[in-house]
Amino acid sequence: MQTKPLIALNTDFRKNSKGTASFSFIADGYFDALASAGAIPIVLPPLASRDDLSRLLDLVDGVLLVGGADLNPNNDGFMMHPSVRLMDERREDFDRLLARMVSERRLPVMGIGSGMQLLNVQQGGNLMLHIPEDRPLAMPHSDPSDVAHRHGLDVVQDSLVGRIYGDGEVRVNSMHHMAIDEVAEGFRVTATAPDGIIESIESTMEDWFAIGTQFHPESHSASALDQRIFEEFVDAVRVAGPVRLVA
Repeated sequence: MQTKPLIALNTDFRKNSKGTASFSFIADGYFDALASAGAIPIVLPPLASRDDLSRLLDLVDGVLLVGGADLNPNNDGFMMHPSVRLMDERREDFDRLLARMVSERRLPVMGIGSGMQLLNVQQGGNLMLHIPEDRPLAMPHSDPSDVAHRHGLDVVQDSLVGRIYGDGEVRVNSMHHMAIDEVAEGFRVTATAPDGIIESIESTMEDWFAIGTQFHPESHSASALDQRIFEEFVDAVRVAGPVRLVA
């Protein structure tokens, strides 16, 4: 029987308030989707030690960067925007360290939502901070009154998302106000919304499987077809085999 790959996930983090404990948490859709695709999910706490994180990454075969609140633009040399709702600093510090070490090791990785945005900026790309301001003619990409807000998806056929969705009509969920602006070197755009906003990127590097989606295939508002993204990711992790850092 084939051994199931171990795939690590980062978590969200909430500081203590009014005497309550701080805690890490993660939506069940992420680890349930990985388990359904044939992997064993491993949840990572937001560690501060590079050595400790390195020890954990020695044990896993791939990494899923989950979605969440906004990255701090100051960390990438940009001014703060009033629409930005920052993720906790402890989470962002850990996530950036994790993304950097995943890149160094060429561990197979998938980023979702802000996880894709992090993957892009860690590799040298950048973000637009507020779609309605940066792209005034863009369609709505979030609706506070509708958590299942959806829009169309235009896919590049010779890509992973193209293989999944084919050339039929595709609709995906949408719940973001930031988006990728310039794509990092070594990546290409493989899906956009009809207004051109980037919805998926994939690595063009032969030695690194990396994919990101702006939409959320793990969400309860996702379609059954979206689960295939996790299946493709887990299959790619199996093909890559164990990735171990040589001292």
